[in-house]
Amino acid sequence: MKSQAEILTKLGITALNPMQREARKAILHGDEVMLLSPTGTGKTLAFLLPLLNTLSPKEELIQALILVPSRELAIQIEQVFREMGSGFRSQSVYGGRPGSKERQDLKNPPALLIGTPGRVADHLRREAFDVRRIKTLILDEFDKSLETGFEGEMKQIVRDLPNVQKKILTSATQAVEVPDFLGLADPVTIDYLGTRSSRLRIVEAVSEQKDKLDVLEALLGETGNGRGIIFCNVKSTLAFVGEFLDSRGIDYGTFMGGLEQQDRERALIKFRNGTHRILLATDLAARGIDVPELDFIIHYQLPLREAEFTHRNGRTARMHANGTAYVLRYAGLPAAEYLGKVEAAELPLTPRRAENSNWTTLYVSAGRRDKISKGDLAGLFFKQGGLQKGELGVIELLTDCAFVGVPKKKAEALVALLNNTRVKKRKVRILEV
Repeated sequence: MKSQAEILTKLGITALNPMQREARKAILHGDEVMLLSPTGTGKTLAFLLPLLNTLSPKEELIQALILVPSRELAIQIEQVFREMGSGFRSQSVYGGRPGSKERQDLKNPPALLIGTPGRVADHLRREAFDVRRIKTLILDEFDKSLETGFEGEMKQIVRDLPNVQKKILTSATQAVEVPDFLGLADPVTIDYLGTRSSRLRIVEAVSEQKDKLDVLEALLGETGNGRGIIFCNVKSTLAFVGEFLDSRGIDYGTFMGGLEQQDRERALIKFRNGTHRILLATDLAARGIDVPELDFIIHYQLPLREAEFTHRNGRTARMHANGTAYVLRYAGLPAAEYLGKVEAAELPLTPRRAENSNWTTLYVSAGRRDKISKGDLAGLFFKQGGLQKGELGVIELLTDCAFVGVPKKKAEALVALLNNTRVKKRKVRILEV
């Protein structure tokens, strides 16, 4: 197994932060750990690194289970685990895709299983995997799983794991209540919720119009080429704001419940690689998704609870970076009580036009399952596509396909040139998405 130093080098990390170091020590030496830390501080790596010490390469059954509240978080954790290059296999299971395919894959058990409570419970009821060697149970963002109605499934899962020796719970929320069914006796609590960087600015922009769209447009013009999320409380408002952005020619991605899983995944991919610099989202995006450091977030609508306000803000000013949370308020309504003191936005009388990205995304019909690497795809776009250094963007390699960021002005020519060419003797389709 690779050393911690080798894994960190592979991930491009020079050293663990204090929270990660303390969590690693507690998880290695304790059987019950509660990790409380803000969104974006590296909790995933904090529990995955010490988890490796509990896995045996000689064991052929599943050894650890991670429960998560969302598909996106399952995908994110699996991606991080794979990038660590530990040599151990992982598999994620979640709704929105055929359970039969997952059950077929589980016949070759991974060392680590990651999944949403609903899908894991369903596989357990169907006896799709053997639980006898599962010694570690991790409940990431466990309070969110409870909030979204998974308590029954979580109870069933905990009850059906007879040999668990180590339980690890994580949350980004203060004063969370641990349910009795988890059976914790005396957990070690690592609390970093009070150590959040003060680099977050909270700025209020007041609109004379009830719809607040004038202020939203002005704010987007002031954010330049920065990347951020516009939060709405409900899907109908999200659709309303989306229609306005369309009318102004402002590019954006959409992320909310009710979208097909493929559409949600592609929205995040295009946001990560810079095709869209704006993501229009409900609170589904407040935690548990893998997005880069954001320059700003905009509360088009404030959430009812202060906790959700905090989670939204946690998408920006992460770790040691700066960030701004904009709060939009109609002048005819009072400010939310939980806001406290905020800065007043200074907006120009004539709004600047919001900038769109110069990048777009190409789909490639081959992935890891086809033994294709990121290097293979880079070679295709550089050698056969004629791209120059700096013109190849983010490559995301999935199981059965890949997505590549390229300059928008070159996309059409690249598709014409590369579609139906071969990568490692496999003919691939390439198209803009």
